[in-house]
Amino acid sequence: MDLGVKGKTALVMGASSGLGKATAEALAREGCNLIIAARSEATLEEVAADLAGRYGVTVEAFALDLADAAGVDRACGLADRPGGIDILVANSGGPPPSGALGVPEATWRSQFEQMVLAIIRIMDALVPPMRDRGWGRVVAIASSGVVQPIPTLAISNTLRASLMLYCKTLAAEVAGDGVTVNMVLPGRIKTARTDRLDAAAAERTGQSVDAIQAAAGAAIPVGRYGRPEEFGAVCAFLASARASYVTGSTIAVDGGAVRGI
Repeated sequence: MDLGVKGKTALVMGASSGLGKATAEALAREGCNLIIAARSEATLEEVAADLAGRYGVTVEAFALDLADAAGVDRACGLADRPGGIDILVANSGGPPPSGALGVPEATWRSQFEQMVLAIIRIMDALVPPMRDRGWGRVVAIASSGVVQPIPTLAISNTLRASLMLYCKTLAAEVAGDGVTVNMVLPGRIKTARTDRLDAAAAERTGQSVDAIQAAAGAAIPVGRYGRPEEFGAVCAFLASARASYVTGSTIAVDGGAVRGI
């Protein structure tokens, strides 16, 4: 299926590894030009060269730390880039594990700045030009924790749910202008972050990492962790011309792990 994004330009955040990188690759495979953003500029340059070489698209590395206000300003300035940004994949790193109680106020504030406010600022800059051009796609990456809270990820559950409701509100405002806004909720996808969380769970419970992963996989109806490329394919579809009637939705990519409707 031709997704209709050949020659479009996408800003993919968090694209140096994991889910962001998988999404960037899925878009590059469809002929989409990329601006890939993350904190590690050296890693980004490697990813950019790899994707450009394999798929024949233009890939630009863009150093971005969502905790740095000046960096967020630079990202907002991409709205004035010649040709504009057609697709925004909004993705932030996850906060440290914690329960709901006892989290320092400073941690709440800093994580809100990075995970919610910085992304809202970038959307606020990039979406109006999409409306003016009559075409645009926003795909926000969150977590299944926004619909089925994960016990050890209270900060993530709370702040990503806030962004989910912002995206739902935005979707209704811009739908008539050819711009769609959707959120994708990954479950257990095999990434470096999942590995870190599994290692933390193993240390906390005294079990081995293998035992933690075996139990987690067994609890998923599909029976295993997801692969990054499976997640990236869903994001690429939502960013495509083919998904023009899908907006304001939260799409779970979790192997059936969330049992609620």
